[in-house]
Amino acid sequence: MNYCSECGSENLKIKVPDGDHFERICCEDCGRIHYQNPNMIVGTLSVWDDKILLAKRAIEPRKDLWNLPCGFLENGETVEEGAMRETFEETGAKVRLLRLHTVYNLPHARQVYLIFLAEMLQESVRITPESSMVSLFDKEKIPWDQLAFSSTYFALKKYFENPDYQGVHFGVYRPKV
Repeated sequence: MNYCSECGSENLKIKVPDGDHFERICCEDCGRIHYQNPNMIVGTLSVWDDKILLAKRAIEPRKDLWNLPCGFLENGETVEEGAMRETFEETGAKVRLLRLHTVYNLPHARQVYLIFLAEMLQESVRITPESSMVSLFDKEKIPWDQLAFSSTYFALKKYFENPDYQGVHFGVYRPKV
């Protein structure tokens, strides 16, 4: 952040404000504290006839690798609406959400993934501007070595360990320093 969004000042300092316990960007001129919070990533682990829906990314980051359809939650939508929207935008699939499946944390990237288990309403999928390929995979055919993100790997691994599990799987990725 180069300028205060409240007063336009360049006089910003990273410090722990009085009464807080996290460093924040603070404007030394108007006193505004600029809070930065994690981004919510929402999507689905969608199933059709015991097959899993994956999309090959047509965009960076991780272009040409496979992923569960997921993306940023938009202002004004619920996590459920966002997960269904992202699935449709990336694959053309319409889904019915069954339950929350995965909460996956990436503290270093300031992201939290919410991945819902979903059933596809029809087998129809399509290529989109975000996906160069869209396909349904049997467990044995999942391209494990070509997955784009650790969140996809974690969600799929937990699903295949126990497909009937009714709880939520919690995971975290912290890169090795």
